[in-house]
Amino acid sequence: MMAYIQTDTTSVPDARGYYGEFGGRFVPETLIPALDELTAAYHEAMNDPAFQQRLADLQATYTGRPTPITYAKRLSEHLGGAQIYLKREDLAHTGAHKINNALGQALLAQRMGKQRVVAETGAGQHGVASATASALLGLDCHVYMGTVDIARQQPNVFRMKLLGAEVIPVESGSKTLKDAINEAIRDWVTNVRETFYLLGSALGPHPYPMMVRDFQSVIGVEARRQIVELAGRLPDACIACVGGGSNAIGLFHAFRDDERVDLIGVEAGGHGIDGGEHAARFADPDIGRPGVLHGTRSFVMQDTDGQIVNTHSVSAGLDYASVGPEHAYLRAQERAYYTYATDEEALAAFQTLCRLEGIIPALESSHAVAEVIKRAPHMPKDSIILVNLSGRGDKDLDTVMRELKLNG
Repeated sequence: MMAYIQTDTTSVPDARGYYGEFGGRFVPETLIPALDELTAAYHEAMNDPAFQQRLADLQATYTGRPTPITYAKRLSEHLGGAQIYLKREDLAHTGAHKINNALGQALLAQRMGKQRVVAETGAGQHGVASATASALLGLDCHVYMGTVDIARQQPNVFRMKLLGAEVIPVESGSKTLKDAINEAIRDWVTNVRETFYLLGSALGPHPYPMMVRDFQSVIGVEARRQIVELAGRLPDACIACVGGGSNAIGLFHAFRDDERVDLIGVEAGGHGIDGGEHAARFADPDIGRPGVLHGTRSFVMQDTDGQIVNTHSVSAGLDYASVGPEHAYLRAQERAYYTYATDEEALAAFQTLCRLEGIIPALESSHAVAEVIKRAPHMPKDSIILVNLSGRGDKDLDTVMRELKLNG
Protein backbone atom coordinates (compact mmCIF):
# COMPACT_ATOMS: atom_id res chain seq x y z
CA MET A 1 0.00 0.00 0.00
CA MET A 2 1.49 3.31 -1.10
CA ALA A 3 1.00 6.64 0.65
CA TYR A 4 -1.57 9.02 -0.72
CA ILE A 5 0.76 12.03 -0.77
CA GLN A 6 0.37 14.13 -3.90
CA THR A 7 3.35 16.34 -4.58
CA ASP A 8 2.94 19.39 -6.76
CA THR A 9 1.65 19.05 -10.33
CA THR A 10 2.60 22.59 -11.39
CA SER A 11 5.55 24.93 -11.08
CA VAL A 12 4.77 26.19 -7.55
CA PRO A 13 6.55 26.68 -5.37
CA ASP A 14 9.74 27.47 -7.25
CA ALA A 15 13.14 26.49 -5.94
CA ARG A 16 13.18 29.51 -3.60
CA GLY A 17 9.79 28.63 -2.15
CA TYR A 18 7.73 31.26 -3.96
CA TYR A 19 4.17 30.96 -5.20
CA GLY A 20 4.26 33.82 -7.66
CA GLU A 21 4.93 36.88 -5.49
CA PHE A 22 4.06 35.06 -2.26
CA GLY A 23 6.01 32.68 -0.02
CA GLY A 24 9.77 32.67 0.37
CA ARG A 25 11.91 32.71 3.50
CA PHE A 26 11.96 35.75 5.74
CA VAL A 27 13.88 34.45 8.74
CA PRO A 28 17.07 35.17 10.70
CA GLU A 29 20.24 33.95 9.03
CA THR A 30 20.70 31.46 11.87
CA LEU A 31 17.66 29.52 10.61
CA ILE A 32 18.70 29.25 6.96
CA PRO A 33 20.92 26.16 7.53
CA ALA A 34 18.09 24.48 9.46
CA LEU A 35 15.61 25.21 6.66
CA ASP A 36 18.09 23.92 4.08
CA GLU A 37 18.56 20.76 6.14
CA LEU A 38 14.79 20.34 6.44
CA THR A 39 14.21 20.88 2.71
CA ALA A 40 16.84 18.31 1.76
CA ALA A 41 15.51 15.80 4.30
CA TYR A 42 11.95 16.27 3.09
CA HIS A 43 12.80 15.71 -0.58
CA GLU A 44 14.88 12.68 0.38
CA ALA A 45 11.98 11.24 2.39
CA MET A 46 9.50 11.84 -0.44
CA ASN A 47 11.75 9.78 -2.72
CA ASP A 48 12.15 6.95 -0.19
CA PRO A 49 9.55 4.17 -0.62
CA ALA A 50 10.18 3.01 2.95
CA PHE A 51 9.19 6.43 4.38
CA GLN A 52 6.14 6.58 2.15
CA GLN A 53 5.12 3.07 3.19
CA ARG A 54 5.56 3.79 6.89
CA LEU A 55 3.36 6.87 6.60
CA ALA A 56 0.77 4.97 4.56
CA ASP A 57 0.65 2.18 7.13
CA LEU A 58 0.08 4.67 9.95
CA GLN A 59 -2.58 6.49 7.93
CA ALA A 60 -4.46 3.22 7.53
CA THR A 61 -3.94 1.54 10.90
CA TYR A 62 -3.55 4.51 13.26
CA THR A 63 -5.29 7.54 11.76
CA GLY A 64 -8.10 5.46 10.28
CA ARG A 65 -7.77 6.55 6.67
CA PRO A 66 -9.41 6.79 4.30
CA THR A 67 -11.98 8.95 6.03
CA PRO A 68 -15.39 8.56 4.37
CA ILE A 69 -17.57 10.95 2.43
CA THR A 70 -21.09 11.32 3.81
CA TYR A 71 -24.01 12.40 1.63
CA ALA A 72 -25.85 15.06 3.66
CA LYS A 73 -29.31 14.05 2.48
CA ARG A 74 -31.39 15.97 5.00
CA LEU A 75 -29.29 19.13 4.72
CA SER A 76 -29.53 18.94 0.92
CA GLU A 77 -33.32 18.55 1.08
CA HIS A 78 -33.62 21.33 3.64
CA LEU A 79 -31.72 23.79 1.45
CA GLY A 80 -33.51 22.68 -1.71
CA GLY A 81 -30.62 23.12 -4.13
CA ALA A 82 -27.26 21.45 -4.61
CA GLN A 83 -26.48 17.97 -3.32
CA ILE A 84 -24.08 18.24 -0.39
CA TYR A 85 -21.32 15.78 0.46
CA LEU A 86 -19.11 16.00 3.55
CA LYS A 87 -15.48 14.85 3.60
CA ARG A 88 -15.31 13.50 7.16
CA GLU A 89 -11.96 14.59 8.56
CA ASP A 90 -13.76 14.79 11.90
CA LEU A 91 -13.58 10.99 11.94
CA ALA A 92 -9.78 10.89 11.76
CA HIS A 93 -7.91 9.94 14.94
CA THR A 94 -7.70 12.97 17.29
CA GLY A 95 -10.79 14.49 15.65
CA ALA A 96 -9.42 16.63 12.83
CA HIS A 97 -7.27 16.77 9.72
CA LYS A 98 -4.26 17.97 11.73
CA ILE A 99 -3.05 14.41 12.37
CA ASN A 100 -2.21 13.97 8.66
CA ASN A 101 0.51 16.60 8.78
CA ALA A 102 1.61 15.92 12.37
CA LEU A 103 2.34 12.27 11.62
CA GLY A 104 4.26 13.12 8.46
CA GLN A 105 6.40 15.76 10.15
CA ALA A 106 6.97 13.66 13.28
CA LEU A 107 8.24 10.80 11.11
CA LEU A 108 10.51 13.30 9.36
CA ALA A 109 11.80 14.57 12.73
CA GLN A 110 12.57 11.01 13.76
CA ARG A 111 14.31 10.37 10.44
CA MET A 112 16.45 13.48 10.96
CA GLY A 113 17.43 12.38 14.46
CA LYS A 114 15.59 15.25 16.19
CA GLN A 115 14.29 14.04 19.54
CA ARG A 116 12.72 17.33 20.66
CA VAL A 117 9.63 18.76 18.94
CA VAL A 118 8.08 22.21 19.35
CA ALA A 119 4.67 23.11 17.99
CA GLU A 120 2.10 25.89 18.18
CA THR A 121 -1.66 25.59 18.42
CA GLY A 122 -4.76 27.77 18.38
CA ALA A 123 -7.83 25.56 18.53
CA GLY A 124 -5.72 22.87 20.14
CA GLN A 125 -6.18 20.27 17.40
CA HIS A 126 -2.67 20.65 16.01
CA GLY A 127 -1.31 20.55 19.54
CA VAL A 128 -3.22 17.35 20.23
CA ALA A 129 -2.09 15.86 16.91
CA SER A 130 1.55 16.80 17.60
CA ALA A 131 1.36 15.36 21.11
CA THR A 132 -0.24 12.20 19.73
CA ALA A 133 2.38 11.67 17.04
CA SER A 134 5.15 12.42 19.54
CA ALA A 135 3.77 9.88 22.02
CA LEU A 136 3.57 7.29 19.25
CA LEU A 137 7.17 7.84 18.15
CA GLY A 138 8.72 8.60 21.55
CA LEU A 139 9.51 12.26 20.89
CA ASP A 140 9.69 15.04 23.50
CA CYS A 141 6.86 17.47 22.66
CA HIS A 142 6.43 21.12 23.72
CA VAL A 143 3.33 23.02 22.58
CA TYR A 144 2.97 26.81 22.72
CA MET A 145 -0.58 28.11 23.14
CA GLY A 146 -1.98 31.58 23.83
CA THR A 147 -3.73 31.94 27.16
CA VAL A 148 -6.92 33.18 25.46
CA ASP A 149 -7.01 29.94 23.47
CA ILE A 150 -6.13 27.87 26.54
CA ALA A 151 -9.18 29.32 28.29
CA ARG A 152 -11.54 28.44 25.42
CA GLN A 153 -10.02 25.06 24.55
CA GLN A 154 -9.59 23.39 27.94
CA PRO A 155 -10.48 19.85 26.76
CA ASN A 156 -7.66 19.93 24.20
CA VAL A 157 -5.21 21.33 26.74
CA PHE A 158 -5.97 18.38 29.02
CA ARG A 159 -5.60 15.95 26.11
CA MET A 160 -2.15 17.31 25.27
CA LYS A 161 -1.02 16.91 28.86
CA LEU A 162 -2.43 13.38 29.03
CA LEU A 163 -0.41 12.56 25.92
CA GLY A 164 2.77 13.69 27.64
CA ALA A 165 3.26 17.08 26.03
CA GLU A 166 4.27 20.22 27.89
CA VAL A 167 1.75 23.00 27.19
CA ILE A 168 3.47 26.38 27.46
CA PRO A 169 1.12 29.36 28.00
CA VAL A 170 1.79 32.49 25.92
CA GLU A 171 0.85 35.80 27.55
CA SER A 172 2.20 38.20 24.93
CA GLY A 173 0.27 40.15 22.31
CA SER A 174 -3.29 38.99 21.65
CA LYS A 175 -2.50 35.71 23.47
CA THR A 176 -3.75 33.68 20.48
CA LEU A 177 -2.28 31.70 17.58
CA LYS A 178 -0.08 34.49 16.18
CA ASP A 179 1.69 34.85 19.51
CA ALA A 180 2.01 31.08 19.99
CA ILE A 181 3.81 30.89 16.63
CA ASN A 182 6.10 33.74 17.70
CA GLU A 183 7.17 31.82 20.80
CA ALA A 184 7.55 28.50 19.00
CA ILE A 185 9.87 30.15 16.46
CA ARG A 186 11.90 31.76 19.26
CA ASP A 187 12.29 28.36 20.88
CA TRP A 188 13.35 26.82 17.56
CA VAL A 189 15.95 29.55 16.93
CA THR A 190 17.39 29.01 20.40
CA ASN A 191 17.48 25.21 20.22
CA VAL A 192 17.76 24.65 16.48
CA ARG A 193 20.36 21.85 16.56
CA GLU A 194 18.30 19.35 18.52
CA THR A 195 14.78 20.67 17.88
CA PHE A 196 12.28 20.08 15.07
CA TYR A 197 9.60 22.74 14.57
CA LEU A 198 6.39 20.86 13.78
CA LEU A 199 4.43 23.70 12.14
CA GLY A 200 0.69 23.11 11.96
CA SER A 201 -0.54 24.98 8.91
CA ALA A 202 0.45 25.76 5.32
CA LEU A 203 2.37 28.89 6.24
CA GLY A 204 5.79 29.89 7.55
CA PRO A 205 9.07 29.89 5.63
CA HIS A 206 9.76 27.46 2.79
CA PRO A 207 9.55 24.43 2.83
CA TYR A 208 6.70 24.44 5.38
CA PRO A 209 3.83 25.59 3.12
CA MET A 210 4.79 22.99 0.52
CA MET A 211 5.42 20.26 3.07
CA VAL A 212 2.17 20.78 4.97
CA ARG A 213 0.22 20.92 1.71
CA ASP A 214 1.73 17.65 0.55
CA PHE A 215 1.01 15.86 3.83
CA GLN A 216 -2.58 17.20 3.77
CA SER A 217 -3.09 16.34 0.09
CA VAL A 218 -4.34 12.94 1.27
CA ILE A 219 -7.68 14.69 1.87
CA GLY A 220 -8.15 15.72 -1.74
CA VAL A 221 -6.71 12.54 -3.22
CA GLU A 222 -9.21 10.45 -1.28
CA ALA A 223 -12.10 12.85 -1.82
CA ARG A 224 -11.60 12.98 -5.59
CA ARG A 225 -11.79 9.22 -5.88
CA GLN A 226 -14.67 8.91 -3.41
CA ILE A 227 -16.92 11.57 -4.93
CA VAL A 228 -16.60 9.98 -8.37
CA GLU A 229 -17.55 6.61 -6.87
CA LEU A 230 -20.51 8.05 -4.95
CA ALA A 231 -21.85 10.68 -7.35
CA GLY A 232 -20.46 9.55 -10.67
CA ARG A 233 -18.52 12.75 -11.37
CA LEU A 234 -16.42 15.53 -9.92
CA PRO A 235 -18.11 18.18 -7.75
CA ASP A 236 -19.12 21.59 -9.00
CA ALA A 237 -17.60 23.22 -5.93
CA CYS A 238 -15.17 22.34 -3.14
CA ILE A 239 -15.60 24.41 0.03
CA ALA A 240 -13.34 24.56 3.10
CA CYS A 241 -12.64 26.96 5.96
CA VAL A 242 -9.37 28.90 5.82
CA GLY A 243 -7.31 30.01 8.79
CA GLY A 244 -3.69 29.31 7.96
CA GLY A 245 -5.22 27.13 5.28
CA SER A 246 -3.98 23.54 5.65
CA ASN A 247 -7.29 21.69 5.42
CA ALA A 248 -8.37 23.82 2.45
CA ILE A 249 -5.14 23.43 0.50
CA GLY A 250 -5.21 19.69 1.23
CA LEU A 251 -8.64 19.45 -0.39
CA PHE A 252 -8.01 21.94 -3.21
CA HIS A 253 -4.72 20.44 -4.37
CA ALA A 254 -6.23 17.38 -6.02
CA PHE A 255 -8.78 19.51 -7.91
CA ARG A 256 -6.57 22.44 -8.84
CA ASP A 257 -6.15 21.44 -12.47
CA ASP A 258 -9.90 20.86 -12.91
CA GLU A 259 -10.97 24.34 -13.97
CA ARG A 260 -14.68 23.50 -13.86
CA VAL A 261 -14.46 22.71 -10.14
CA ASP A 262 -14.86 25.92 -8.13
CA LEU A 263 -12.51 26.17 -5.13
CA ILE A 264 -13.99 28.26 -2.32
CA GLY A 265 -12.23 29.17 0.92
CA VAL A 266 -14.15 30.61 3.86
CA GLU A 267 -12.42 32.96 6.27
CA ALA A 268 -13.56 34.09 9.71
CA GLY A 269 -15.83 37.15 9.46
CA GLY A 270 -15.98 37.53 13.25
CA HIS A 271 -18.33 40.32 14.29
CA GLY A 272 -18.41 41.65 10.72
CA ILE A 273 -15.98 43.22 8.30
CA ASP A 274 -16.96 46.86 8.88
CA GLY A 275 -15.96 46.89 12.53
CA GLY A 276 -12.56 45.31 11.94
CA GLU A 277 -13.17 42.54 14.50
CA HIS A 278 -12.57 39.57 12.22
CA ALA A 279 -9.85 37.42 10.63
CA ALA A 280 -10.84 37.80 6.95
CA ARG A 281 -7.53 38.70 5.37
CA PHE A 282 -8.87 38.94 1.82
CA ALA A 283 -12.19 40.66 2.60
CA ASP A 284 -11.02 43.91 4.19
CA PRO A 285 -8.80 46.01 1.88
CA ASP A 286 -8.30 48.59 4.63
CA ILE A 287 -6.17 46.21 6.69
CA GLY A 288 -5.65 43.07 4.58
CA ARG A 289 -2.80 43.44 2.08
CA PRO A 290 0.48 41.75 1.13
CA GLY A 291 3.08 41.66 3.86
CA VAL A 292 5.40 39.40 5.81
CA LEU A 293 4.48 37.46 8.94
CA HIS A 294 6.13 34.39 10.44
CA GLY A 295 8.68 33.93 7.72
CA THR A 296 6.49 34.14 4.62
CA ARG A 297 4.98 36.78 2.34
CA SER A 298 1.23 36.57 2.02
CA PHE A 299 -1.88 38.60 2.86
CA VAL A 300 -1.58 40.04 6.35
CA MET A 301 -3.96 42.11 8.51
CA GLN A 302 -1.93 45.23 9.30
CA ASP A 303 -2.33 48.94 9.99
CA THR A 304 -0.91 51.78 7.88
CA ASP A 305 2.40 51.48 9.73
CA GLY A 306 2.66 47.77 8.95
CA GLN A 307 1.88 46.71 12.52
CA ILE A 308 -0.13 43.49 12.87
CA VAL A 309 -3.68 44.22 13.99
CA ASN A 310 -5.66 42.12 16.43
CA THR A 311 -8.01 39.53 14.98
CA HIS A 312 -11.22 37.99 16.24
CA SER A 313 -13.11 34.78 15.58
CA VAL A 314 -15.36 32.59 17.67
CA SER A 315 -13.18 29.74 16.36
CA ALA A 316 -9.65 29.70 17.76
CA GLY A 317 -8.28 27.88 14.71
CA LEU A 318 -9.27 30.70 12.31
CA ASP A 319 -8.17 33.54 14.60
CA TYR A 320 -4.95 34.40 12.73
CA ALA A 321 -3.70 37.57 11.03
CA SER A 322 -2.27 35.97 7.89
CA VAL A 323 -2.97 33.10 5.49
CA GLY A 324 -0.82 30.51 3.73
CA PRO A 325 1.02 31.89 0.67
CA GLU A 326 -0.43 29.34 -1.73
CA HIS A 327 -3.93 30.61 -0.94
CA ALA A 328 -2.81 34.15 -1.78
CA TYR A 329 -1.38 32.78 -5.02
CA LEU A 330 -4.54 30.85 -5.94
CA ARG A 331 -6.59 33.99 -5.34
CA ALA A 332 -4.24 36.11 -7.44
CA GLN A 333 -4.49 33.52 -10.22
CA GLU A 334 -8.30 33.60 -9.89
CA ARG A 335 -8.24 29.84 -9.41
CA ALA A 336 -9.80 30.00 -5.96
CA TYR A 337 -12.42 32.33 -4.52
CA TYR A 338 -12.41 33.46 -0.89
CA THR A 339 -15.35 34.67 1.15
CA TYR A 340 -16.20 34.75 4.86
CA ALA A 341 -18.76 33.74 7.46
CA THR A 342 -19.45 35.69 10.62
CA ASP A 343 -19.50 34.23 14.12
CA GLU A 344 -23.30 34.37 14.06
CA GLU A 345 -23.49 32.52 10.73
CA ALA A 346 -21.00 29.88 11.88
CA LEU A 347 -22.93 29.25 15.10
CA ALA A 348 -26.17 28.90 13.14
CA ALA A 349 -24.51 26.46 10.73
CA PHE A 350 -23.12 24.50 13.70
CA GLN A 351 -26.64 23.99 15.03
CA THR A 352 -28.12 23.22 11.62
CA LEU A 353 -25.67 20.40 10.92
CA CYS A 354 -26.23 18.99 14.41
CA ARG A 355 -29.99 18.89 14.03
CA LEU A 356 -30.24 17.76 10.41
CA GLU A 357 -27.36 15.29 10.13
CA GLY A 358 -26.46 14.24 13.68
CA ILE A 359 -22.94 15.61 13.21
CA ILE A 360 -21.37 18.09 15.64
CA PRO A 361 -18.80 20.05 13.58
CA ALA A 362 -15.86 22.10 14.77
CA LEU A 363 -16.54 25.83 14.79
CA GLU A 364 -13.83 26.18 12.14
CA SER A 365 -15.64 23.73 9.85
CA SER A 366 -18.94 25.46 10.63
CA HIS A 367 -17.70 28.46 8.65
CA ALA A 368 -17.51 26.25 5.56
CA VAL A 369 -20.97 24.84 6.31
CA ALA A 370 -22.28 28.42 6.60
CA GLU A 371 -21.13 29.12 3.04
CA VAL A 372 -22.84 25.93 1.88
CA ILE A 373 -26.08 27.13 3.49
CA LYS A 374 -25.79 30.44 1.61
CA ARG A 375 -24.79 28.96 -1.73
CA ALA A 376 -26.62 25.63 -2.13
CA PRO A 377 -30.20 26.98 -2.45
CA HIS A 378 -29.19 29.00 -5.52
CA MET A 379 -27.62 26.05 -7.36
CA PRO A 380 -29.39 23.46 -9.54
CA LYS A 381 -30.53 20.32 -7.74
CA ASP A 382 -28.22 18.11 -9.80
CA SER A 383 -25.13 20.13 -8.83
CA ILE A 384 -22.68 18.86 -6.23
CA ILE A 385 -20.93 20.61 -3.35
CA LEU A 386 -18.09 18.85 -1.56
CA VAL A 387 -17.33 20.45 1.80
CA ASN A 388 -14.37 19.56 3.98
CA LEU A 389 -15.62 18.87 7.49
CA SER A 390 -12.16 19.46 8.89
CA GLY A 391 -12.87 18.60 12.53
CA ARG A 392 -15.42 17.66 15.13
CA GLY A 393 -16.94 20.02 17.65
CA ASP A 394 -16.35 18.34 21.01
CA LYS A 395 -13.61 20.86 21.74
CA ASP A 396 -15.98 23.77 21.10
CA LEU A 397 -18.95 22.83 23.26
CA ASP A 398 -18.04 25.19 26.12
CA THR A 399 -17.64 28.06 23.65
CA VAL A 400 -20.91 27.26 21.90
CA MET A 401 -22.82 26.99 25.18
CA ARG A 402 -21.45 30.34 26.28
CA GLU A 403 -22.14 32.04 22.93
CA LEU A 404 -25.66 30.70 22.57
CA LYS A 405 -26.51 31.76 26.10
CA LEU A 406 -25.19 35.24 25.41
CA ASN A 407 -27.16 35.37 22.17
CA GLY A 408 -30.35 34.10 23.81
